[in-house]
Amino acid sequence: MPTTNKQQPTTVSPTIGVLALQGDFDAHRKRLEELGAKVVLVKKPEQLDSIDGLVIPGGESSTFLKLLGEAGFEKLKNFVHLKPTFGTCAGAILLAKEVENPKQLGLGAIDIDIRRNAYGRQIDSSIREGLFRDAPIEMVFIRAPRIERIGEGVEVLATESKDPVVVRHGKTMAATFHPELSADPRIHKAFLDLVQNGNPVK
Repeated sequence: MPTTNKQQPTTVSPTIGVLALQGDFDAHRKRLEELGAKVVLVKKPEQLDSIDGLVIPGGESSTFLKLLGEAGFEKLKNFVHLKPTFGTCAGAILLAKEVENPKQLGLGAIDIDIRRNAYGRQIDSSIREGLFRDAPIEMVFIRAPRIERIGEGVEVLATESKDPVVVRHGKTMAATFHPELSADPRIHKAFLDLVQNGNPVK
């Protein structure tokens, strides 16, 4: 009898952009590639058209705004309201609805109020242990912001002491620390799962 070869369903890896204007974007690239994602370093607004999700890394949020320019900012704003986006440190500041210390224009993609440099200066940077999904996880804080208000529908995924440090609302995630600088991949896995399935890993 003739044999038929049944093709197994293939899982298509998502294409994730990492905003590569400043900050440690390459550490995000390496982590995402280790987890099986295709990664594009986004340096021009038109590159946003060909990706499934975006990571906005740490750096200086006001510098991001200057480098983006008005047209780039509007393009990015449209993207983050439509497709999965994950911001870390300065990226979280950009995604927030309200920014303090000082006040700053933001993308308004997640209903949180955030305070810049809330943990002190660069010299006050630290590695701490927090909880992600109730399990211990290492957290690297560098001139980190603090989330001071969480809006309705925003889910807290991770905490450090009593502070929410990873939050999610719809397709948007924000972390006040640098998960790309520790060896633990769970935060990035949660974002990839959000891109692929609409829900972070449990």
